[in-house]
Amino acid sequence: MENPIIQTNTNILSIKDLCVAYTADHLSVSHVNVEIPRNQITAIMGPSGCGKSTLLRAINRMHELYRGIQVSGQMLLDGHDLMSMDPIKVRRQVGMVFQRPNPFPTMSIADNVMAGYMLNGLHPDKQQRNQIVERSLRSVGLWDEVKDSLTKKGTFLSGGQQQRLCIARALALQPQIILMDEPTSALDPIATSTIENLLTELQRDVTIIIVTHNMGQARRISQKSLFMYLGELVECGPTETLFSNPSHPHTASYLSGHIG
Repeated sequence: MENPIIQTNTNILSIKDLCVAYTADHLSVSHVNVEIPRNQITAIMGPSGCGKSTLLRAINRMHELYRGIQVSGQMLLDGHDLMSMDPIKVRRQVGMVFQRPNPFPTMSIADNVMAGYMLNGLHPDKQQRNQIVERSLRSVGLWDEVKDSLTKKGTFLSGGQQQRLCIARALALQPQIILMDEPTSALDPIATSTIENLLTELQRDVTIIIVTHNMGQARRISQKSLFMYLGELVECGPTETLFSNPSHPHTASYLSGHIG
């Protein structure tokens, strides 16, 4: 599928004055302003309940799936206003991978890859479908492992393989950005290392924003890091600078293990 959005600069996503409120009297995300660089991994860190996942889900407008959540501000994807776009089109451009591997249990491996097409009412012919399945599974290093088992259920796979299948499912529509909400927290160290290596490869083709509690992971794989505290973006910048010389005391306390 051709991507309709034209790349124009080094930052792919501009977030301006973004607020998210679950209740009328409290902002869970408060006036966030940040630029997300293209074809890099950006990590979002902070203690539990600080708004990391809330910010992440606002980017592809997942909050609109639930009543009563208020989102305001501006998000520009290569200059295109995500807030004024059809949410379905937004989610084609901004894919999502969740904390626990969640292949659709009644679907085959191949159907899991194609789920985004089916949910969007898109019906490629058999040859196109086969090409999409192979391309997507190859992109996550899974093709050789499952090419003879494409009709088996996705739940047949190991946890690490299931998460790679979910990443393949997110990549199938060729989005500009992939959002990842602690994608390795349910995996063992070997599977985690496999996913981290995969993400460093994938950033050549897609921008990745990852929420992680794992500070070592953020430092290993991201080029830019955001630190959030009580719903506010406290500090952001190059990952190595943020780790070696944090400018805000809350960031320093978190990285040293005193809060979190």
